[in-house]
Amino acid sequence: MRSVLPFYLLGGALAARPFLNEPDTGFDAVFADLPAGELPPLEKLVGLPDFDAAARRHLPVMNYTYYRNGAAGEWSYRNNLEVYNRYALRPRTMVDITNIESTLPTTILGHNFSAPFFISPCARGEYGHIDGEKGLVEGAAAGDILYMPSLLASLSIEEIATFKAEDQVTFQQVYLDSNDTSTQIIFDRASKSGAKALVFTIDSAADGNRHRAARYGVGSADSSYTLITWDLYEHLTTMTDLPIILKGIQTVEDAQKAVEHGVPAIYLSNHGGRQIDGARPPLEVALEIHRQAPEIFSQIEVFADGGVRYGADVVKMLSLGVRAVGLGRPFMFANVYGTEGVQRAIEMLKHEIAIDAANAGVTDLKNIDPKIVDWTPNWALA
Repeated sequence: MRSVLPFYLLGGALAARPFLNEPDTGFDAVFADLPAGELPPLEKLVGLPDFDAAARRHLPVMNYTYYRNGAAGEWSYRNNLEVYNRYALRPRTMVDITNIESTLPTTILGHNFSAPFFISPCARGEYGHIDGEKGLVEGAAAGDILYMPSLLASLSIEEIATFKAEDQVTFQQVYLDSNDTSTQIIFDRASKSGAKALVFTIDSAADGNRHRAARYGVGSADSSYTLITWDLYEHLTTMTDLPIILKGIQTVEDAQKAVEHGVPAIYLSNHGGRQIDGARPPLEVALEIHRQAPEIFSQIEVFADGGVRYGADVVKMLSLGVRAVGLGRPFMFANVYGTEGVQRAIEMLKHEIAIDAANAGVTDLKNIDPKIVDWTPNWALA
């Protein structure tokens, strides 16, 4: 008979295990002599978690907290980061992976990009850099990836547009309610500024319960109760010619509803674990869709974010059918270095995706066998 660790003992073991916001890969030891507040040399950073560590040492605590905070006890924030190690890779060998880099480019709603990841919408870019979102726009252009500016960015929609490269594609994130007048103004501004799609955040119907943020006076940027329904979505589609992506889908049922309502793309997200603590990580929502309604991935485009820090994280998302993967905090921390930091982060992740996919035996990033992952959760690993 298989022995089973009693749940109360398992829970105690997990609760006692310390959470590592940035895994110990030698960062603090290497930069131990760096003066307080000084940024490490950009060329010395080796992975996305390094940008978090650098920002934590450099930024005022209030600014860093705005980016870093999660809802309540931050279990969803933690779970977003740790979920990837809960599902172990099953690398295949003896296959030709030498052309894996050529499979990095992808399309997102028909637009061509150099890699299957993008910069997620995040507010208040000036908390990381005096130039606000300028580095994010320019870095995305240099790396040929998609950027989704937040409606609540430090720079206005129009100001962000002035930093766009010629023919650069961006999607504009929006918070909307049932006020048609204000909604039409936002839609018109986004369209005139060249946005190719709207990203409607639907997982923020009420204020986020952010304890850490409240201690430093940097709470939710969207704190009102908001009416968000399928009827509203149908109405919104009559007010613009731009496709409207729904950001914040968290169940297979809502994904199916999105298909029924003709939504062109859905974005799996729990708002970075910042709205309601206990919400599942988007990877597990993608897994739920893969198991219960896999046809959705061929009916509409599916994007997802949540705790992505490594190339292998992206590979796992793609293996389930996700079209492109978003990253928010890593790029906000990279933006502390400005445009060059964002470019460096993009280069790092492209390289990691390629080598991690190759080492997993993936020959084509657009055709990954989900069996390269053991989708039975191993709680001892995370």
